[in-house]
Amino acid sequence: MAEAQSDDYSAWVGRSEENRDTVTAGPLDRLAATLDRDDPRAGDGDAMPPLAHWLFFLPDIRQSEIGPDGHPKRGGFLPPVHELPRRMWAGSRIAFPGEIRVGDSIVRRSTIQSVQRKDGASGPLVFVTVRHELGREGEAAAIVDEHDIVYRGLEAPAVKASPKKAEPGQWRRELVPDAVQLFRYSALTFNGHRIHYDRDYVTREEGYPGLIVHGPLTATLLVDLVRRNASAARIAEFSFRAVSPLFDGNRMSVNATPPDADGVVKLWAANADGDLAMTAQAKLA
Repeated sequence: MAEAQSDDYSAWVGRSEENRDTVTAGPLDRLAATLDRDDPRAGDGDAMPPLAHWLFFLPDIRQSEIGPDGHPKRGGFLPPVHELPRRMWAGSRIAFPGEIRVGDSIVRRSTIQSVQRKDGASGPLVFVTVRHELGREGEAAAIVDEHDIVYRGLEAPAVKASPKKAEPGQWRRELVPDAVQLFRYSALTFNGHRIHYDRDYVTREEGYPGLIVHGPLTATLLVDLVRRNASAARIAEFSFRAVSPLFDGNRMSVNATPPDADGVVKLWAANADGDLAMTAQAKLA
């Protein structure tokens, strides 16, 4: 397929790819350790916890094909948005209609659903939405993950003020993510994006005040809050939207309301000043 012009990525819509993997216990045990959980060791047949699918189908791009930000060079499956260097995980909408277990051989089918260019208050943006369907070969998807990626330019301020303050939740946990925790999560997901572990790069090249807490890690901490307070419940749906970044060495909180009559849990993350960093919602089965 011919490469689209820089201002038109419509040719990428509908592009798809398939990847295969086998669920093993080791990554699940290391995720539990990174979250400071006291879980028993995972074994064959154990259900994969929600959002742990991000630990599989890891990229295997050759070192010579890595770009200056630590991501694979742009192009290929995702559109080559070269003109907007900052790339962030903006949010996801995830359904868990089935279960994936340790020992399962699974397939992930990924399709680019949309590419949208927008003009925000801080400059041009490009949003790419990728739909991932995961499950055992020949079976209905056990997980459907619609993943939003946003590309931003360097001319915009690296950090803008959060639009509102966040009140403490009835369920609440405070923690201080440090460089080691961010490095461990990057290693778990084989994520080379330098904003999460290379302080010189993130402060000098992209203008942030510190290492950025991964959006998926913050989302996983929100799901972990539900698991700590409603351990017997099964999460059927989860969605989140990043609002403003969190940085290493600074206290943050994850918060939630207990489930309502429909099993809906409202969740949010905030920084030490109470500024909203992420909103989320879980539906308990």
